[in-house]
Amino acid sequence: MMRMNTYKLTLIAMLAALAVAGRFMLAGLPNIQPVTAIIILTGFWMGPLAAVCVAALTTFLSNVLLGMGPWVVWQGTAWILIGAGAGLLGHYRAHVPFWGLSIYGAMSGFFFGLVLSLTMRAAGQPFWGYYLAGLPFDGYHALSNAGFILVLAPLVQRLFFRYQNQYLTI
Repeated sequence: MMRMNTYKLTLIAMLAALAVAGRFMLAGLPNIQPVTAIIILTGFWMGPLAAVCVAALTTFLSNVLLGMGPWVVWQGTAWILIGAGAGLLGHYRAHVPFWGLSIYGAMSGFFFGLVLSLTMRAAGQPFWGYYLAGLPFDGYHALSNAGFILVLAPLVQRLFFRYQNQYLTI
């Protein structure tokens, strides 16, 4: 059973706030935002549950600022799955360099676009037209994920190592 202590809850809240602020500040750029990268880094170093918490908080809070709609459920689902996958990848942390994690981030950008495109199919719209039209935007998302991970990973690694060394109990 995973325990949530005050430091971990604070770190989760801080990472969600950073993701929301980054998404809000970069809202004018198409699919360029740090949310997916922050969720991946959280899952990688703190585990799937922490990534799910950051994904859920970020999805809800950023959409309160940017506008709610039926897509919110699918955004949250995609980010939760991406974060859980990063949490599983974190079990092999010693063997995954930052560039390997950025490749996972790039693939996650395309996965996110696929999940959102599937929502159009669920709503009765043609899937292929929506999916193919969105591929350039998925590419922007993929590239921004890879870039944000390469930039943020060394910076936030200290937070995760501090948590791991001082507060993680097995």
